[in-house]
Amino acid sequence: MAILTKIIPYIQIVLSALLIGGILLQQRGSGLSSTFGGSGMEYSTKRGAEKIIYYATIVIAALFIIASIIAVRLA
Repeated sequence: MAILTKIIPYIQIVLSALLIGGILLQQRGSGLSSTFGGSGMEYSTKRGAEKIIYYATIVIAALFIIASIIAVRLA
């Protein structure tokens, strides 16, 4: 258990960096364009890399939550 208490913070740091990167890589269709006359009401599905990044972000967020719960339980 002692080694796990030393590793968990590093796991959380890596997961948080990956989570931030995944969120920043996701594209937004209705940014400032809707402010300047763009409709922003188009429906589009996620395809290709966008879909992979979306699901990877969900998985990384779940892993981060699990790592946080483990860290609280070990403290």
